[in-house]
Amino acid sequence: MNLLLRYRREILILIVLIGAYFILRLPNLTLQPIFADEAIYIRWAQVMKSEPTLRFLPLSDGKTPLFMWSMIPFFKFFEDPLFAGRFLSVLSGLITLLGVFALSWKVFGKRVALWASLIYVVVPYTIFFDRMALVDSLLSAFSIWSIFFAIWLAQKVRLDLAMILGFILGGGILTKTPGMLSLFLVPLSFLAFRRVGGDKYKLVRLVLFWGVAIGIALFMYNSLRLGPNFHLLSSRNADYVFSPLELIGRPLDPFIPHLKDMADWFPKLLGWPVILAGFVGIFGVIRERNKLRILVLLWALLPLLIEMAFLRTFTARYLLFTIPPLLVVAGYGVEKISNFNLSTSLGTRFPISNIVITWIILVALLLPNLYFNYLLLTNPQKAPLPREERIGYFEDWTAGYGFSEIAQFLMEKKKEGPVTVGTEGYFGTLPDGLYIYLDKAGIQVVPDQATVSAKLLDAAQTNQTFFVANKSRLLEYTKQLKLIKEYPKAQSPDGKQDAIQLFEVIPDAN
Repeated sequence: MNLLLRYRREILILIVLIGAYFILRLPNLTLQPIFADEAIYIRWAQVMKSEPTLRFLPLSDGKTPLFMWSMIPFFKFFEDPLFAGRFLSVLSGLITLLGVFALSWKVFGKRVALWASLIYVVVPYTIFFDRMALVDSLLSAFSIWSIFFAIWLAQKVRLDLAMILGFILGGGILTKTPGMLSLFLVPLSFLAFRRVGGDKYKLVRLVLFWGVAIGIALFMYNSLRLGPNFHLLSSRNADYVFSPLELIGRPLDPFIPHLKDMADWFPKLLGWPVILAGFVGIFGVIRERNKLRILVLLWALLPLLIEMAFLRTFTARYLLFTIPPLLVVAGYGVEKISNFNLSTSLGTRFPISNIVITWIILVALLLPNLYFNYLLLTNPQKAPLPREERIGYFEDWTAGYGFSEIAQFLMEKKKEGPVTVGTEGYFGTLPDGLYIYLDKAGIQVVPDQATVSAKLLDAAQTNQTFFVANKSRLLEYTKQLKLIKEYPKAQSPDGKQDAIQLFEVIPDAN
């Protein structure tokens, strides 16, 4: 109780920040069109829920299954599968927010904890991805808490902390394979080590406890051998990551292009005030040479640099797990700016109090993001996202529109008799985006190429038969297709506009 009274103001502010977090994440959670990977993950979770022998299904595509396992219970509470998957990411983001608060307080103090938490709540980068049913928000949660417990273990050298750290590291690996980076970074926590008194074996115990933590994490990872296709985890990673041998003679080939990508993403998704605060924080950490703070900075920058140097496919969400520790450093930069004495710098004729500076900082952090965040919640197609992100999430074949409405239409038709629906595509947005709404509807779904197959034409002789396709990918428009409904996608700057189309397949008169 004394602790609560002592920090009642900070606790109250944290509660307000948590409330703001949900206000900026939950409204219109299914308004944004479903993304290809979201459709796949949700469909996997549905299949895994229905068939216990397929609990390791994501291994078939070289993916780890923890996010899908975690999604399964939410299907019991939410009827809309897309809402269920995205709500899991919202909760994952909340865990990340609490991790940002705890880590900032532990390393930089309570004021930095509040600033860093505020930044996490309001920046579009985290809002956008915390509202999507993707694994990256959950990976961010495990990553930020890995740093916290690695520091705590190095300071206290206790077996229970080592075990907790091991489970967190293991959770990160089971969420996404880049979680492995945290294992390699654990020895960096030596910067937090302090030998107190005459305990000459404390360092030895710390090394042993690192082994315990890493051992638990690797044991959790190797539990995936219980399922088939474990070998695909490493082979599929080669599709996303360059090996060092491939980069011989061109070490900066992926790094420089990826740096240019970040130069586009960060100003739009983080905002210039946060970037400026980040640079101030980085400069302050380096200048002060505080080992704990350097540790947080290294844990943020090293994974970022490794991904820039080796990733084949580079998107903003792949960097999401590196953002929270960077925001901790940015919170420290905000704190340093807020303590800057303008009265002394500008002379006594300009007496500006720290309270005024604080309000100026608040306006600078909140105002540029208000419109962006408002659009994300109400009309995400108009949000000023980076070009590549907008293409993938709103314009291209990877964006799915109208699937819940199409599914409802098909279920209404099923009341009149058997229904078969074909889809353009075998995996991804189609058919998975449609599958998730027809999970137990008793409607036959026929994945196919971007044309009406003979199998679908045969089905049309006896069943009500329909076909769903991306307009831009439909290879053949025949007299046997009758357009019922079209769901336009976001328009590109050059005026092109794709759409999801629903057709009725007319049976052959012959």
